[in-house]
Amino acid sequence: MERGHPWRALGSRMGAEWEVAGAAGEPLCAAADAVAALVDLGLGWPEVNIDYPWGEAVLKVRGKVFAFLGAPTGQVGMTLKLPLSQGVALALPGCAPAGYNLGKSGWVSMRLDPGQQVPLGLLRGWLVESFRAVAPKTVAARLPPVG
Repeated sequence: MERGHPWRALGSRMGAEWEVAGAAGEPLCAAADAVAALVDLGLGWPEVNIDYPWGEAVLKVRGKVFAFLGAPTGQVGMTLKLPLSQGVALALPGCAPAGYNLGKSGWVSMRLDPGQQVPLGLLRGWLVESFRAVAPKTVAARLPPVG
């Protein structure tokens, strides 16, 4: 982790907050499995491809990144554009405004332990939100229902 970055102090608090963040009764899964499921989900959407510009995976729609999928060694991470859910996300441990001033535009970075239990449905919703925030309206309109 970067020295002085906001999620450095949050590492020891990861736990129950994530488990109650999802809808009541929503199944939980390990963060590493959740990220893999999100990649598979995103790759099924219109005009989405995966790229590795900086050695970490990113999902792009029409060449524009809507999900960064990488983290420091030993952790799982995602950075998504959450114009509607940013406040909720930032209240969870391991979440911080994205660096390089992207946080000012609604981008949120999440850094989790690979085995950390997270609500997959919540993360799916956030991936949809990020896609819709970045994709051209004509492409976003073609997004199939995500359940």
